[in-house]
Amino acid sequence: MFDELFSLATLIGILHSGVRLATPYLFAALGETFAQRSGVLNLGVDGMMLMGAFTAFYVVFNGGNLWVGLLAAIAVGCLMGLLMAVVSVTMQAEQGISGIGLYLFGLGLSSLLFKTLIGSVEGVSGFSRLALPFLSDLPIIGHIFFSHNLLVYLAYVMVPVTAFVLNKTTFGLSIRAVGHNPEAADSLGVNVNRIRYATLAIGGGLAGVAGASLSIGLLNVFQENMTNGLGFIAVALVYFGSWRPVGVLGGALLFSLVNALQLWVQVLGIPIPSDIAVMLPYVLTIVVLTLTVRQIRQPAALAKPYARGE
Repeated sequence: MFDELFSLATLIGILHSGVRLATPYLFAALGETFAQRSGVLNLGVDGMMLMGAFTAFYVVFNGGNLWVGLLAAIAVGCLMGLLMAVVSVTMQAEQGISGIGLYLFGLGLSSLLFKTLIGSVEGVSGFSRLALPFLSDLPIIGHIFFSHNLLVYLAYVMVPVTAFVLNKTTFGLSIRAVGHNPEAADSLGVNVNRIRYATLAIGGGLAGVAGASLSIGLLNVFQENMTNGLGFIAVALVYFGSWRPVGVLGGALLFSLVNALQLWVQVLGIPIPSDIAVMLPYVLTIVVLTLTVRQIRQPAALAKPYARGE
């Protein structure tokens, strides 16, 4: 059995699954990167993902277009991001507590809507595999990297887009200034609250896409708490990647590859207790964060409310 695990076909399958499974992590973690770079710690990502997942699924389940479902998920995510902004930016509530509250709100509301409007686990026809001309036909590499649905490709495109916005635009400069020193940014005419509202809306929208990538992209079903804490892993990936999109990409791929490995271990029937296999990705996350936390330089104003004149 262990020989089968290390066969070429299995290794290709693990890499293919890892690239695909990184999709929701990337969307959610890149969105959280925007929020944290502006100084807001949003622990409600998982709740936003659940609402995005349900909204997209429900639209498609009722005959709606896949793109309409995706746009609906983005809209719901943005609204939840703005709700987080009202509580944590305007009302200056403690960000960790308000984020957990938003997560519980999304978890409870998505479960309630699922039981009320659908009732049982159903399937839909989600985004199908999109073969890229020439690239998909390449041996080995074609199957690993270029045999996925459109949302997978979009997640990876978002990495350089996010890096460009944060590092090469005036908006990105304002985000970084607000996250590092909101007092100085305010003195230069940057509206701190407006920037934080914007980043939370962006983060919420991307969390909605992350949820949709599960319900109408990867799994094509919706069930209660289907994210299973994925949003909290996305928050950890921002720390792992040192608030850099490329670092977030590396962390997402590492986590998803370990996740893919444990899935293949179970599929092949390798005699490793399933509970241990399922724990592997989470144990890896804890170990990596423990080893790298002292090397991380976070935004100076992260999780610190700001009021003018203080």
